[in-house]
Amino acid sequence: MIHYIFNKNLSFDQHSNFEIAMFGMGCFWGAEKKFWELPGVELTAVGYAGGIIKNPSYQAVCSGTTGHNEVVKIVFNQNVLTFDDILSVFWENHNPTQGNRQGNDVGSQYRSGAYFFSDKQKHSIINSMHIYEKQLLRHGFGKITTEVTKAPVFYIAEDYHQQYLAKNPGGYCGLGGTGIILTEKSLTC
Repeated sequence: MIHYIFNKNLSFDQHSNFEIAMFGMGCFWGAEKKFWELPGVELTAVGYAGGIIKNPSYQAVCSGTTGHNEVVKIVFNQNVLTFDDILSVFWENHNPTQGNRQGNDVGSQYRSGAYFFSDKQKHSIINSMHIYEKQLLRHGFGKITTEVTKAPVFYIAEDYHQQYLAKNPGGYCGLGGTGIILTEKSLTC
């Protein structure tokens, strides 16, 4: 598969100065768009992670029986973006307090998830989650329900899901944040 925007093979081979991140934020179409728009992001792809079967189809995931989450996998240039920059986009662009849903999208495949590839990423995710949860609680939201775990196997989604909102500019996007901002300043507090 070729990335529709970056015109690159959808390959997640490690390169120097590049880091990989993976998140579930509800429907993966809007989540992928949020990340491909960032300067320094080199590649994005949508897929399924965290379930009990290998190579699930979209239909199987939507059945709610596989345990997979709709996720976006990102390759970014560490010389341009930090992992904390990526985390700000993650936290600010969905509601991590909703459990198995995002807005009108309901089911375990729409859960909030932050999947780490290193201990450093794990620490950053947990630190930012605690800071963000305090801010959310102050503004009347509930506790964060985000699944935080070591990155499970990523199964790339079908080609028609990749960069869906670039191919279908008027397509559905149920992604919405809380309006609460996680700033660089708050990450260092």
